[in-house]
Amino acid sequence: MIFDTHAHYDDEAFDDDREKLLERMQNRGVEYIVNVGASMSSCKSTIGLVRRFPYVYGALGVHPDEVSELTEEDYQWLKKSIYKPKIVAVGEIGLDYHWNDNKEQQIEWFEKQMDIAREAELPIIIHSRDAANDTYEVMKANKADEIGGVIHCFSYTKEMAEKFLDMGFYLGIGGVVTFKNAKKLGEVVEYMPMDRMVIETDCPYLTPEPNRGKRNDSFNLPYVVNKIAEIKNISPAEVIDITSNNAKDLYGIGRKRFD
Repeated sequence: MIFDTHAHYDDEAFDDDREKLLERMQNRGVEYIVNVGASMSSCKSTIGLVRRFPYVYGALGVHPDEVSELTEEDYQWLKKSIYKPKIVAVGEIGLDYHWNDNKEQQIEWFEKQMDIAREAELPIIIHSRDAANDTYEVMKANKADEIGGVIHCFSYTKEMAEKFLDMGFYLGIGGVVTFKNAKKLGEVVEYMPMDRMVIETDCPYLTPEPNRGKRNDSFNLPYVVNKIAEIKNISPAEVIDITSNNAKDLYGIGRKRFD
């Protein structure tokens, strides 16, 4: 069954049918979902979701676009809340220079949230946009290889992929791989070993072809699976099996920590 390693079902795009949608997941081939925090409010919503649905796990962290509003009180809340049941990672955290250039503040909170993960012995979910080298250098300086985790929605070159893979990180592959202009990502998928790949929706965003432009959800992941299978010249069943096992290893679900 499919493991969606990165979703945002707390998003307002799901307000009308969230419960109904999530209740159908396991009957339609989705075994596990990790709902990922991006702001303080979404972290709190994530805690509520993981309580209600046995196959939904959570990650708590604040997206780089949201860190300008963070306080010491927020930091202490994150440090404490990361130990709540079924919280399996710190994220999404990282650097995003696309809209904001508050680099120093983004780096500060990236490092602080990595410290939370290190202390809690949890992996990190990294968001990196238009910030490849800085992301890598901050990770390297903070010994992120000792923490482990995933570069979510990987969008950089094969050369950058090699650097993150050498640090022991997984790469998250989602709907973008199905886009016609995704040649660079296709090359990364072709190059990277299957044992470092996980799949994700980032829903409600980044809906794969042929549904691009509509709201995304975990039921669209077979399109991602099929594209990866085509690139790697293996069966869709193999893609599902390998990436699901990778995700369970990454998050400790079905393993010792979260049995």
